[in-house]
Amino acid sequence: MSVEFISLENIQKIAHEYGYWAIFFGILFENLGIPLPGETVTLVGGFLAGSDELNYWLVLGDAITGAMLGSICGYWVGRIGGWSLLVNLGGIFRISEARLITIKDQFSENAAKAVFLGRFFALLRIFAAPMAGIAEMPFGKFLFYNFIGAAAWGTIMVTLAFFAGKVISLEQLVAWVSQFALLALFVLAALIIIPLWLESRQVKE
Repeated sequence: MSVEFISLENIQKIAHEYGYWAIFFGILFENLGIPLPGETVTLVGGFLAGSDELNYWLVLGDAITGAMLGSICGYWVGRIGGWSLLVNLGGIFRISEARLITIKDQFSENAAKAVFLGRFFALLRIFAAPMAGIAEMPFGKFLFYNFIGAAAWGTIMVTLAFFAGKVISLEQLVAWVSQFALLALFVLAALIIIPLWLESRQVKE
């Protein structure tokens, strides 16, 4: 998929032409793992609602429903065939199955937090649901945290664009949200990688 196709200008054109369907499928496809900028699509929807081109509640419903359904599909992909795929990938990167089991157990202990908070991080938004399936998180529990995560994320993004779009340009809003998302992802990666590195050093010593 070319960068030109997913530019902000083209997302706006698609949203103008297809309205609520563009927002729903844009967010759904991102949660299915297709490289679409779901966060930007949501901001565009909220911005158009703020300029009275779309209805706020319908945009919000699109965001929440698209995010939920995409993640449910991801959960079942992980539950049905995710573990064997993960083991195969581990073999490629020389990660032992025992180490993968440890990672799986650690994720299982924090699965609820990962499903809820993963909504607010670009990569986790795609991988949290399949990982929950791999970790065999109970489906009812997954549904609950998936819903409240999607509702919280959708409400914040749509409402932010709805009100902020009245005082700043959409381009500036998307740029600020993207910068904040990159910073948050960097901090999250540091919180995960540094303890693993320290643990690795202790094992070697």
